[in-house]
Amino acid sequence: MAGLGQHSRTRFRTHLRKTPRSRGRTGPRSGPDRATLGVIGLICAVAGFFVLSIVLGPVAVLLGWLAMGRRWSAGSQALPALVAVVLGAIDTVLAIIRITSVAAGSPI
Repeated sequence: MAGLGQHSRTRFRTHLRKTPRSRGRTGPRSGPDRATLGVIGLICAVAGFFVLSIVLGPVAVLLGWLAMGRRWSAGSQALPALVAVVLGAIDTVLAIIRITSVAAGSPI
């Protein structure tokens, strides 16, 4: 019986390590995660082709860039974020072309 108590006490001590078992975030999480930002950016980019492209294009670029971790080499897990950045840039360029052509007098 004494051996069983020692064994369980030793096993209990191994769980009291100072290093956390998970190597991810250990602090409290607040705000949307990167995957959510990428999907929202993608939705803004697609919606920007139809309405408010001068506003939704830069928003899509910003959200996609934040979803990629504020770096351009995020790997394959950030595909919606990369698509959001590219489509948002296309939205923004088309909106600027549309605004300048209307200001020049030739409607598109």
